[in-house]
Amino acid sequence: MVPHRPFIYFFLDESFDNKYRAEERFGYLFICFATVAIFIACLGLLGLISYTVEQRTKEIGIRKVFGASRISIVQLLTQDVLMLVLIAFFIAIPIAWLSLSNWLQNFAYQIEINAWVFVLAGALVVAVTFITIGSRALKAALTNPANSLRSE
Repeated sequence: MVPHRPFIYFFLDESFDNKYRAEERFGYLFICFATVAIFIACLGLLGLISYTVEQRTKEIGIRKVFGASRISIVQLLTQDVLMLVLIAFFIAIPIAWLSLSNWLQNFAYQIEINAWVFVLAGALVVAVTFITIGSRALKAALTNPANSLRSE
């Protein structure tokens, strides 16, 4: 129709690929930062349990002298920290749901956010918490009570 203008064409799949390439980069960047954030959170949990063990060293020693089992001592140490983690998780669920719902509104093909995603995330949070705290709490439960009570 217009001989002095060249025919400009493009493939539709390339257009979609260019559109969603930024989303793929965002997803990769999000995974990297989430991994770093989880690592920092685990270090914070480790610091919190280390501080708790240091503060309760004499109490743990007295409990062991009176016959407390290792499981009860580990349960004593993880109970408070696990409660804080669960409270934080239940505060984070509505915030995550709202932000994901708003983000998914920008896509042509939308999906529903299922509850199993949050259940899986909660199980993963509890598992990471137990792994992080378990080593330190078990070490405190295995120490000799005479070492902690020697200074009294």
